[in-house]
Amino acid sequence: MVLNSIEKLLEKYDNGETTLKEEQRLKEYFTQDEVAPHLESYKMMFQYFNNTKQELYTKDVPLKPRKSYIYQWISVAAVAVLMLGIMIPNIFGGQPDTTGIVLTQEEQEVYDQTKEALSMLSSNFNDAASSVNTLSLVSTSFNKGAEKASHVSEFGKTTNRLVKKKKTSKNKN
Repeated sequence: MVLNSIEKLLEKYDNGETTLKEEQRLKEYFTQDEVAPHLESYKMMFQYFNNTKQELYTKDVPLKPRKSYIYQWISVAAVAVLMLGIMIPNIFGGQPDTTGIVLTQEEQEVYDQTKEALSMLSSNFNDAASSVNTLSLVSTSFNKGAEKASHVSEFGKTTNRLVKKKKTSKNKN
């Protein structure tokens, strides 16, 4: 009777359906000296579990983690590069302030002529762009007209066939 219940418990154990009390019962059975011969492999397994439960890890684990200062130095270097990038142009003069530029009369005339030429170029470019849009609209309309003309041509062919059939049938009568 005991052997039958142990076999049922082993089947449940293999399927992962045992409770802790049932597993304890299995451990007690397999720690005995006398185990059924066909269950010897389970005895070795349960003895292994029992032995590993008693093992201890004796190596000391350091509690202080080793700090890495590389990220701190990278941030310090980045700040230094930014500061140098800002300070060097100011120290060595850099480019002069362009907001208060004074032009000579000749430079001012050249500037105005260039500005006028670019303005004219811009307006001509805008006119050309609108012309291209108009051509696109005309092209679309032309394509629609050609499509409708092909329908009329198809209608004409069909009508000619019907007229020819009627004439040939009248001539036969």
